[in-house]
Amino acid sequence: MRIRGGEAWLVTRHADVRQVLNDNRFSADDQQPGFPIRIQLPPEPGVMSFSRMDDPEHGRLRRMALTEFTARRTRALRPEVELLVGQLLDELESGPKPVDLVANFAVRLPSLVIARMLGVPEQDEADFTEQSQVILSQEAGPEETYAAFVSMTKFLDALVAQRVAAPRDDLISRLATRYVSAGELTHEELVAMARFILVAGHETTAHQISLSVLSLLRDPAQLAELRADESLFKPAVEELLRYWSISQDNQVRAAVAEVELGGATIREGDGVIVAIPAANHDESVYPGADRVDIHRNAAGHLAFGFGAHLCPGASLARMELEVCLKALFTRFPDLRLAVAPEDIRFRENTLVYGLEELPVSW
Repeated sequence: MRIRGGEAWLVTRHADVRQVLNDNRFSADDQQPGFPIRIQLPPEPGVMSFSRMDDPEHGRLRRMALTEFTARRTRALRPEVELLVGQLLDELESGPKPVDLVANFAVRLPSLVIARMLGVPEQDEADFTEQSQVILSQEAGPEETYAAFVSMTKFLDALVAQRVAAPRDDLISRLATRYVSAGELTHEELVAMARFILVAGHETTAHQISLSVLSLLRDPAQLAELRADESLFKPAVEELLRYWSISQDNQVRAAVAEVELGGATIREGDGVIVAIPAANHDESVYPGADRVDIHRNAAGHLAFGFGAHLCPGASLARMELEVCLKALFTRFPDLRLAVAPEDIRFRENTLVYGLEELPVSW
């Protein structure tokens, strides 16, 4: 495996991050010289699907994927998400207390949602959750990361072949029927796309859920406001996304031309890392950014990126967050931390920020 190392520019201001993410002089192609490697995967083109490509290939593949993440499809999924949330809350209510909300709720919900969307059998949910965590970990060695990558790829390769031969009502089947059969998408491209959606589609939402619950449990006054007025959940989700910005520093680019940015000269071939949390805590844009304020106008936050590479699953993630937070705090009005706040353990050395566990009771 090839591992590229070296120095890169760290971009932190909101305006500068927006520019990098929306300027084609900064390439998302991981084959470019100087591109910062954050995930130790095989260096072949297309491993991260369209997330690590420039146009026209990026646009070609992204347009295909976006057919599965429209506002209409998200609305259609909401009843099923509400049903899944209810089932998971039933399990929590009938189980022992205290309970770890990360393992028993926050990780399971988006895993189930994305697995059902893709057509992945529910019994394989736990395996994919573990493999995704290894792939995104900064502590796993290259061999462990590669093993998780190979295992996930083999499964998805077989699943895509099955859906091409016998389509069902799921995302992989629809993409196979519409694009693979027409010769617009190769088998390998669909496998890579499914792998990217599976990893990105549940790991991020899972940890945003647990961190959002923690924020609200630590702020009883704002939580009481939410319970009194459910219309506040939607803006609260935007503020919680801004505040936690869990993607951290995995939005990276390589300069393909000389660019003046924030008073610095970035030269062709330089690597660039954009710090999403820093941008979303830019005091010139969000005064008092170090605190959660559910009444804040968090519009313009960059938790889902910006520009051509804006996260295609943003509307789905927002819907999942709103549904699960509203249901959780309605079902358990006495929900509380089962440990002291200072004993909460945060994940370290991973591309997706989150909690190791969140013990709660009621």
